[in-house]
Amino acid sequence: MKNLLLFTTSMLLIVQPANAQDKHIPVKEPETLDLNHIGLAVSKLDATVSFFIDTLGWKAAGEQPDYPARFVTNGKMFVTLWQVTSPDTAVPFNRKNNVGLHHLAITVRDLPTLHKLHRKLVVRDDVSVEFAPEFLGDGPATHMMVRDPSGLRIEFIVPTSRVVKEK
Repeated sequence: MKNLLLFTTSMLLIVQPANAQDKHIPVKEPETLDLNHIGLAVSKLDATVSFFIDTLGWKAAGEQPDYPARFVTNGKMFVTLWQVTSPDTAVPFNRKNNVGLHHLAITVRDLPTLHKLHRKLVVRDDVSVEFAPEFLGDGPATHMMVRDPSGLRIEFIVPTSRVVKEK
């Protein structure tokens, strides 16, 4: 029994310093960090800016009239909206046939906010709702998909971590 106690104590002395050292090994930061901003080519610059500002509650963050481009933000995300040169002849994106942005997914605070946003979007003539709020897979994450005034697909999603379960 004395030998077992001595062996166990010796193992603790050997293992503990190794574990303690592991906690102090610096973790190398990845070379790339966060999404800084996203730039979207749009066919209807003013209407798309209105979609972000008037419907989603974002703020204007500048513009470059010569390009033309306008910038919008919600305080966390930053989106650059670039007007295409010839909106009437611009080829609309087809998510099944073109390489490019399939959709932009934006987290929504909670389910009541998602449903409120849906009500705001269905009354806009320049926005089409691809599908109303529904479970993502088996839920409880809930999402909806729309096309903004320029035809961009935007998903609004309440992830599982933000779904409040009723008691």
